[in-house]
Amino acid sequence: MDELVALFDTQGRVCGTAPRSVMRRENLRHGATGVLVRNSAGDIYVHRRTPTKDVYPGRYDFMAGGVVAAGEDPYDAVVRELAEELGITGVELERLPEGDYADESTSYHAYLYACVWDGPIQHQPEEIDWGAWMSPAELVARLNDPDWPFMPDTTALVGPLVRTFV
Repeated sequence: MDELVALFDTQGRVCGTAPRSVMRRENLRHGATGVLVRNSAGDIYVHRRTPTKDVYPGRYDFMAGGVVAAGEDPYDAVVRELAEELGITGVELERLPEGDYADESTSYHAYLYACVWDGPIQHQPEEIDWGAWMSPAELVARLNDPDWPFMPDTTALVGPLVRTFV
């Protein structure tokens, strides 16, 4: 079933809905969420997207998140995506500044958060095929390594913050 997603205007307000397939095909501006997951030692959870993802397949990422569904509160979307992708529930979320991202593959208003989690990670197999904890220094080294293709949106939106952790 082609889920309905919330479309956003340039001020970050909901202005309509569209099927996910139409949003992707026409690169319509939508809402998306992201959560930077750290453990109590300060390490960051990094994962690789499956090759079947509809945007940036097979790339590495250091945020869990996804698209805001039509009628869904962005905070509820954050909680849902974190549980679906990494199996993390009941965690306190720290709000980060919202942001905007656009390129030839996607265009969205981002609701960004961070959390601390020391429990188990359970990948959603349709979305993630590998993951590991990395120190901020190791992650920054990987961000500078062309053999590690990262999500350009995550790198643009949260990469500067991660670099301050080193």
